Amino acid sequence: MIRNDLKQRVFHLIDQERDRFIDLAKRIHNHPELNFEEYFSSDQLVGAVKDYGFTVKKPFAGLETAFRAVYEGKKKRPRVAFIAEYDALPEVGHACGHNLIGTASLSAAVAVANGIGELPGSVLLIGTPAEEGGGGKIILEERGAFDDVDAAMMFHPSGSNQLWKYAMASRIVKIEFFGKAAHAASSPEMGINALDATIQTFNNINALRQHMRSDVRIHGIILDGGRAPNIVPDYSSSLFYVRSLDDDYCKEMVKKVKDCASGAAAATGARLSFSEKEAYKTLKTNRPLTESFQKNCESLGIIFDETEPYDDIGSTDMGNVSHRTPSIHPYLSIGEKGLVYHSQDFADAANSPQGYETMLLAAKALAGTAVDFLFDMDLQKQVKKDFTG
Repeated sequence: MIRNDLKQRVFHLIDQERDRFIDLAKRIHNHPELNFEEYFSSDQLVGAVKDYGFTVKKPFAGLETAFRAVYEGKKKRPRVAFIAEYDALPEVGHACGHNLIGTASLSAAVAVANGIGELPGSVLLIGTPAEEGGGGKIILEERGAFDDVDAAMMFHPSGSNQLWKYAMASRIVKIEFFGKAAHAASSPEMGINALDATIQTFNNINALRQHMRSDVRIHGIILDGGRAPNIVPDYSSSLFYVRSLDDDYCKEMVKKVKDCASGAAAATGARLSFSEKEAYKTLKTNRPLTESFQKNCESLGIIFDETEPYDDIGSTDMGNVSHRTPSIHPYLSIGEKGLVYHSQDFADAANSPQGYETMLLAAKALAGTAVDFLFDMDLQKQVKKDFTG
């Protein structure tokens, strides 16, 4: 009963500050920034959280647009971290709803820190740039940003309510070929066509598809295919994402992609340069934390859809965090069922009345889960056991 009273105080603070939180989310939505360039968005979040008594470090862990805000109670541990995302996508802006993610996490952190009084632990808001292909959390995790965190949580906007779903491991591969320029009409035999090597790589990967598991996704684009049709391209490059529901199998598929590129190099005579970037891990969802989140959602009238955890999955660098500390990454609806990520419709939903109402409900559910964790030692033990077991 005491814990329920604490939650009501937390929920009341979110209601009290709703206009400010919505205004913050709108400002971020109206000023979309690409990965590692989120100067306005991160400054907006930092300015707001400072007003509520948090101590902020920015830049953080060597990243200019990352930050770590801390509100300490009578003890430093346990530490609950709310994860803020705020980067956008090229052309379609906040078509993944990160303006809602960042603001929901800030709202939850502020409500727990300011709505309860003396805390039995600490509340953190960690600003994580570049989720969309930059792997900001990967960099932060590798630099120890989550080493002292006992539970990490965030929500993701969606077209449905899902407590959890799988996220694929993802590796980013850049393939470059170096050839020899020549006149494409008068002396093509004197050239080595780097673009041919790139095209052959795509063909080799397409031939590979029938011999790989159904959970694998390989998709790529040509970054550079030459300068003019009458010049044999002496340079060509492409970028691929290689994904799987298994971290080790994802690594294995990257090796096969490299073999595809090596074969293209051998066939054309071009020199291959193969480089691998950020490695997104699969998402490891903590079940006791998820159960707590579900109960808090149900108390707020949120009903979860009967969907498969394999439906509509992608990759997230929250996966890397989830392998470091107990984590949850649930999904709540901001629009019609079937709303497609990375579309203009999704960007519009992230700036809609329903989107902002979902954001505030998510903040309450996250805050309620944090209250459960901070004040229930048995839950803390269950969370740790599920994570280590």
